[in-house]
Amino acid sequence: MTTVLNLILLPLRAPMVLLLLLVSTYLGLHWSRPGSWADAGIGGVTHLIWSAECLQALVVVVVCTMPDLLLRRLSSIMAASRVASLVITLLLVVTGGLYLLHLEVLSNVLILSSSVLLARLDLVRLRVVPPPFVMTLILCVLVLGGITLGRALELQIRPYVNVPQPTRTPAAVDRRPVRSRTRREPDRAIPHLPGNAPPGPAL
Repeated sequence: MTTVLNLILLPLRAPMVLLLLLVSTYLGLHWSRPGSWADAGIGGVTHLIWSAECLQALVVVVVCTMPDLLLRRLSSIMAASRVASLVITLLLVVTGGLYLLHLEVLSNVLILSSSVLLARLDLVRLRVVPPPFVMTLILCVLVLGGITLGRALELQIRPYVNVPQPTRTPAAVDRRPVRSRTRREPDRAIPHLPGNAPPGPAL
């Protein structure tokens, strides 16, 4: 009974876990916004991008949860073969360059990785240290749950946000009065003042 109660109260005792859930929900809400691909009507590419973003989130969680195991395995692979070392180095450089080209993607990765590390530190403070694979599975489920929740919220509020704006047609623009830029012609008939009558024909 005490163990179940501790698990229920764990989000309140570790507020960084709730922060990780909120960050995941925000990312899911942000990733679900229709972009240029959705405006072009390419739905398949949109779903593909969504799957790639979810896979990116899983990779970030795995790297931030088991850094020592991954670095140990990576070091052993690079030490075993020079070809593997060259391939891994080129892969890391190319991947880092792609993320630097798209700063928005890099910022999302940094925010998610910081939230995962803070959640891990908060759990360590409470001495909740399960095996690395169990911790990775729990955090992956938490992050994917938050992303799915954000996507569901975005789909609910999308009809209220995407309100069509009235556009001005070219015909309406053409109906506007056009002011002439030509100079006004002087009056031809100029009235004469009394006493200054024009000279008539001589008698």
